[in-house]
Amino acid sequence: MSTALGRGTAPTTAADEFLNRPVTIAQRVHSVLHRQPALSPAIVLVLAGVAFSFLSPRFLTATNLSLVFQQVAVVGALAAGQTLIILTAGIDLSIGAVMVLSSLVMSKLAFDSGVPGVFALLIGAAVAILAQAVNGLLVTRIKLPPFIVTLGTLSIFTAITLIYAKGQTVQLSPNSFLLWSAKTVTVGSLKLTTGVLLMVGLYIVIGFALRYTAWGRHLYSVGDDPEASRLSGIQVNRVILSAYMVAGVAVAVAAWILVGRVGGGDPNSGINANLQSITAVVIGGTSLFGGRGRIIGSLIGALIVQVFVNGLALAGYDPNYQVLAVGVLVIVAVSVDQWIRRVKA
Repeated sequence: MSTALGRGTAPTTAADEFLNRPVTIAQRVHSVLHRQPALSPAIVLVLAGVAFSFLSPRFLTATNLSLVFQQVAVVGALAAGQTLIILTAGIDLSIGAVMVLSSLVMSKLAFDSGVPGVFALLIGAAVAILAQAVNGLLVTRIKLPPFIVTLGTLSIFTAITLIYAKGQTVQLSPNSFLLWSAKTVTVGSLKLTTGVLLMVGLYIVIGFALRYTAWGRHLYSVGDDPEASRLSGIQVNRVILSAYMVAGVAVAVAAWILVGRVGGGDPNSGINANLQSITAVVIGGTSLFGGRGRIIGSLIGALIVQVFVNGLALAGYDPNYQVLAVGVLVIVAVSVDQWIRRVKA
């Protein structure tokens, strides 16, 4: 008996069977998307661009593409901040309201008080970071759910903005430093605003921090499993608070871009920015459960939304189809995320 076994093949264990079993196409796709969560939205963006180029010959023109990038700058910058919070398994419903408040502070200080534009910008940025720190402290110190905290501060910051602005808009002088974000620069055949370049720079900085610093690794770890992170020595509350405060920097950048777009401060601007930023992050492949996603995916998600809105408008479709398309994209993105998160059988 032993001789037969010695001459034949060694007995196959359960582990060998598991490792040697054939891998299906679905499993391969699952594995790739799990490693590269921004890949699926990138494919959607490319396919959408190809489809709309057939529906409208104007879609791929330099003028139209420049417009798409300019229109996505504000939401794109907000989505960068929203990504940091969602990576910690949180969510920020007040991020757009903070942006509007910050933009009003910048504009009114420069217009009413004669504060130099640079200092007005810094004070407005400080307001955004402080507001986000309040959100972070309520989440980490009082242990309130992020959804409830930011739902409450959404109303608070909106009310503060309206009270501070007294319901009036602020129109800045064309020479104001705050309108630097609206200046046009030529990149190849595209005419972009400096606000677009600010947004791109923001993604580069945050992307580098998430990928190559201990802070970035801790952020992913806390979002994936806060208890395991705590046991490994990571200061979980400090990491979450830092995510909200760094998001405040992104909000300040978005506020500066917004000031350039509207020519000053408008308390009624950015009404849907809260949900638009979440939509961009979700479509971009960042998991609402935290711990998985890439910052570049949020930019792709913001571009997807704008491409659909722009492409359907150029193709002559009813504007309601734009809203329908975005809703379908969100549901599909969340469904894909749920599928990717499953443990492979």
